[in-house]
Amino acid sequence: MIYTKELRFSTRGEIDLVDITAEVERVVEESGIQNGHVLVFVPGATGAIVTIEHESGLLEDFKRALMELLPKGAGYLHDRIDDNAHSHLRATLLGASECFPVVNGRLVRGTWQQIFFVELDVRPRHRRVIVQVVGE
Repeated sequence: MIYTKELRFSTRGEIDLVDITAEVERVVEESGIQNGHVLVFVPGATGAIVTIEHESGLLEDFKRALMELLPKGAGYLHDRIDDNAHSHLRATLLGASECFPVVNGRLVRGTWQQIFFVELDVRPRHRRVIVQVVGE
């Protein structure tokens, strides 16, 4: 059995972190699937899906680490076309999807492991995330 749902929301721009854990859990519950897995995927080149604890200090550390690792305006060739090369590189590093087990009708994740969409583009965007539950 396969159950697919699309989440839609707006972001505030560069390195906006949107906690989508409750929405993903709701999709798993709606699916009626008891055992399998759930894929959380963002179609797009400047967004990412990550797991991290929803704690304000850690979220700020995460943002700072991304800015230090791949800083804006570091002479990237793509910036000649569009001033968001760092956004694309950050998204590539983080990844467009995460997959989680579904056991007894529930999403399996660690106690401090929330699911976040990460906006990496330089401006606010309307985003969609595909949540697909596969199993029996």
